[in-house]
Amino acid sequence: MCGIAGWVDFSCDLTQHQDIAQAMTNTMARRGPDAEGLWLGRHVALGHRRLSVIDLEGGCQPMGAEEGPGARAVLTYSGETYNFQELRNQLASLGHRFKTRSDTEVVLRAYLEWGPDFATRLEGIFAFAVWDLDREELLLVRDRMGVKPLYYATTPSGVLFGSEPKAILAHPGFEAAVDADGLRDILSVAKVPGHAVFRGMREVQPGCVVRVSRSGAVEQRYWQLRVGEHTDSLDRTIDTVREMLETIVTEQMVADVPLCTLLSGGLDSSSLTALAAQVSRDRGQGRVRSCSVTDPDPAGAAGVHGSQANDDQFYARLLARHVDSEHSELPLKAPDLLDPALRSSVLAGYDLPIAKGDEHASLHLLFGLVRGHSTVALSGECGDEVFGGYRWQRDPNAVFSTTFPWVHEGRANYQGNEVIFAPDLLAKLDLAAYERDCHSAAVAEISAGDHLDDAAEARYREVTYLALTRHAQVLFDRKDRMSMATGLEVRVPFADHRLVEYTFNIPWAMKSFDGREKSLLRAAMKDLLPEAVAQRVKTPYPSIRAEAYNRTLRERLADVVRTDDSPLAPLFSAGLKQAVAKEGAAALEQGMSRAALETTLQLDDWLRTYDVRVAL
Repeated sequence: MCGIAGWVDFSCDLTQHQDIAQAMTNTMARRGPDAEGLWLGRHVALGHRRLSVIDLEGGCQPMGAEEGPGARAVLTYSGETYNFQELRNQLASLGHRFKTRSDTEVVLRAYLEWGPDFATRLEGIFAFAVWDLDREELLLVRDRMGVKPLYYATTPSGVLFGSEPKAILAHPGFEAAVDADGLRDILSVAKVPGHAVFRGMREVQPGCVVRVSRSGAVEQRYWQLRVGEHTDSLDRTIDTVREMLETIVTEQMVADVPLCTLLSGGLDSSSLTALAAQVSRDRGQGRVRSCSVTDPDPAGAAGVHGSQANDDQFYARLLARHVDSEHSELPLKAPDLLDPALRSSVLAGYDLPIAKGDEHASLHLLFGLVRGHSTVALSGECGDEVFGGYRWQRDPNAVFSTTFPWVHEGRANYQGNEVIFAPDLLAKLDLAAYERDCHSAAVAEISAGDHLDDAAEARYREVTYLALTRHAQVLFDRKDRMSMATGLEVRVPFADHRLVEYTFNIPWAMKSFDGREKSLLRAAMKDLLPEAVAQRVKTPYPSIRAEAYNRTLRERLADVVRTDDSPLAPLFSAGLKQAVAKEGAAALEQGMSRAALETTLQLDDWLRTYDVRVAL
């Protein structure tokens, strides 16, 4: 997947600042452990760290296209363009000549041939920068679904950019600061496209291009989900879903390095693993690899029963035997996930405080295990968003609430801010109003009610849009940061924009035609899956349930509250300080969710580690 970094400044000669450009590029080392490159022009510096996946010998970056006397454009690229062979053939017929087998060169040539609109021709997951030497213009391009990250910060005379915030933070002219808007993003549960938490920093929005010239930076959208009519019958829809998935998985298994699947035993990952096994057999490539996390407290374990039990490993093993995959497992253990070194590594990979520390830590460990034998992995991420797999997508109370349905359903899972933080701070942030505004802005982007006469169907379409453009973004961030921190490329077939576009406008009654979650996917895949897997009810990603884990979090937060030099000290409520001074960690037992504990601890660590100034 690689990591990119760069700097444009129209007021100075950047060939004299190679040290700064190199420092920015060096921050991407974990994303690209195989090679590095730096290209300098008078007003631009482009950096690249490479994870070699396609054309291992060629494809080095930054890559320039030679036309006439010299290079007209230079590209630093992260991601995969799955239709690069098709585009390569088109470009060759138009007279382009290629020196490598890489998709990177195809993307560069596509820009030279079709100009800034070339992004509409690319199918894949990507984030890259193109510098046009003739126009003296930089294009920052991000894939339609926002699977790959791309951050930028405008300056008075240009822009800084990188795959992760740390690339921008490495520039001495950028100050690490967080203001009220940044704190709102951290403490709320609404992921807002474009927001980057650090003051003065933004993300390129999914499906957008940012054009940077001497006149400034302008963001333009090249792709948008739109409400429309679905005319296929149920049978035709099921067949189309199967056909699309077969095509997508086949495309995404193209790699010159070892590949595996991430298998939880759920419908999504099992479907992809079964399809991948089929493709691997058809190509004569032998058995596909599969990897999973195992739960130390499976169904039937002492004290773990009913809805709290998780038996992913049993279904994963069943599917692995069914498709004859080479299967490996990573046990999920509370002490491991509390290891300070691991948590520091998670923060270093993410650059931001997070609410689900155990999930991120376990993924980090899993991806490290996977990287021991594979460079590329297929993930079932986004299957729930596409096909309607979450409980909150089917619960009328959540669906027809006036906020994000997952927030309505899980409100208790985030309680604790009112206990931890000072009342005047919470009044200033007004998180409830922020949440309402974010929800209203999101649903206004598609105006489903203007296109559908049925108000209920319009709301279901809005909920699907929220799932794809807000909820999925959090999962993409988690997957990208934790995988790339280990040098592992994770691909997400369910996030393919063609599948997303097709399924988005399928009426909800058809998506749930059998009264269950993910009805269409189950019907489309039933012949490739064991019956027990095909009929399995969705269970969440394994999360540590041991009380010792929560107790350790409370003890650590109590220590932070007692520390006068904590950067959070001015933000804590007086009541919290008094209660902790009197009762210790026991003061954090009531009204305190794990998410609040995790977020506060990581916020403290983030402010310290990144030397972030709180600017309220």
